[in-house]
Amino acid sequence: MHQHVPGAAVSHCGVTVLAGSRDESANEIGLAHFIEHCLFKGTKKRRAFHILSRLDAVGGEINAYTTKEETCVYGSFMTAHYPRAVELISDILFNSQFPSKEIEREKDVILDEINSYLDTPAEQIFDDFEDVLFAGHGLGHNILGDSKSVKSFKKKNIISFLENNYTSDKIVFSSVGDISENRLSYLLDRFFADYELKEGNKRPVSFRKVEPRQLVEKKEIFQAHFVMGAPAYSVYDDRKTALVLLNNILGGPAMNSRLNINIREKYGFAYNLDSTYTPYSDTGAWIIYLGTEAASIDRCKKLVFKELKKLREQALGTRQLHQAKLQLKGHISLGQESRVNVMLGLGKSLLIFDKIDTIAEVNHKIDAISEGELLEIANDIFAEEGLSSILYHPTAAH
Repeated sequence: MHQHVPGAAVSHCGVTVLAGSRDESANEIGLAHFIEHCLFKGTKKRRAFHILSRLDAVGGEINAYTTKEETCVYGSFMTAHYPRAVELISDILFNSQFPSKEIEREKDVILDEINSYLDTPAEQIFDDFEDVLFAGHGLGHNILGDSKSVKSFKKKNIISFLENNYTSDKIVFSSVGDISENRLSYLLDRFFADYELKEGNKRPVSFRKVEPRQLVEKKEIFQAHFVMGAPAYSVYDDRKTALVLLNNILGGPAMNSRLNINIREKYGFAYNLDSTYTPYSDTGAWIIYLGTEAASIDRCKKLVFKELKKLREQALGTRQLHQAKLQLKGHISLGQESRVNVMLGLGKSLLIFDKIDTIAEVNHKIDAISEGELLEIANDIFAEEGLSSILYHPTAAH
């Protein structure tokens, strides 16, 4: 999928693979992320240094990330270097050799990353919470894995995961920049056509809801950290857009969200406070997070539940709904200003939906949302009896 931007000095392209931590078996936790790192450790014709230098040498950059459901390798570069970028991504994807010495060396890097994350309770609590929310399922896997799993990885594990998950139905190439479709097609034929991937037949195990749980953990930390939430709608659910809008109203990125105004601004309780909704292929995760002084945590929780109750019981007025829709449309339009995010979004949308919605189509979906629909969704997702939570509580005052 390509979006031509005439005159763009900087361009972006990448490969997105519909394979992430949810596709790991019980003895592979962290493997999808580990593979993302190892893809840069040597190919048939390049050592690690030459991979990293290939775009860096001309002022560009190569990068990658892993999520619960996808892995992406992408580059940003001056437009004149499209051939260099496309060839490098192809080489990484199809010719990586995974040298044993590099695998062992990268284990230490990942272990340091895990330890760094364990030192950051505001990050760790999200992974612990998703393990509760998706208990016993791959979606609950920590993307980084743990020290035991990472230390166990061998080249044969990497090859097996790639063969099972990097299949023809799970990979797309996306691009945003100043290159014609004909020229880009030529580059793809030149650098991708000689490689064959086997057809996919593996499907992820579907998630089934588990009983909600509420956990409290004592930790040697300064602040209390609290996360609560529930499973939510999948990317294919017609209610997805309405939940995005509702979450924006509750605790989205804007400073005028209800949680921010009525907890942070009114009382000064929580500097870090937000609400997120992440849709997956067969479910989703709606999560509220806040960090505050231990003495304020109970008051903060009561205020959060108060806001949830309002959304369950009080329909938005016509003016409020109109403003909320305008705000969400604005956020989406601002997101289109980042061309690298547009490129990544094109790849993901094509993999999941086999099509790309225009801004006009997205806005039409937003305009169709009614007050009654938001009220129904609030009662479905925000119901107190369906919520799980984790509280990290300081062991003592510092």
